[in-house]
Amino acid sequence: MICVPVPSVADIQELGAQLAKTALPGDLVLLNGPLGAGKTTMTQGIGRGLGITEKVSSPTYVIAQIYDADRLNLVHVDAYRLGSPEELDALDLDATMDVALTVVEWGEGKVEGLSPARLEIQISRPTGAAAELAPDALAADAPRTVCITGYGARGIAWEAELAASEIVMQLQERA
Repeated sequence: MICVPVPSVADIQELGAQLAKTALPGDLVLLNGPLGAGKTTMTQGIGRGLGITEKVSSPTYVIAQIYDADRLNLVHVDAYRLGSPEELDALDLDATMDVALTVVEWGEGKVEGLSPARLEIQISRPTGAAAELAPDALAADAPRTVCITGYGARGIAWEAELAASEIVMQLQERA
């Protein structure tokens, strides 16, 4: 497991961009954390790392969005509103799993069955009085911690690639 402090929105996006640079078709990423932790912010960085020029936004109401890129398409899913395995099946993610990078926000306990090889990323941020943020400032720069765990052979190898990356080493040095 890699855990790094991520002090700014720019840093979380840069970490996402690095993740995208080493992604392969069929890779699965689960992004977990409280509201305002930075799940969509990280996905925006992933999109940038894939060369996606359109705005990557939260798929909260549409549940899933597909972004086309030259090297690897991005399937961005918000599983928060999914209440059953049947609703997940209705998204037909199996159709794109082998050819795209699939990123699922709020996926913990819901989509692990899509692939035994994956990265699970937990983003933590200060909450309550410890946050010292107004409720409308959830997207503001605030210290966060990102913990990345790889599962399966591919996930473990991908985690190792990230651990050796310049951005992860810089974030660890700043801590």
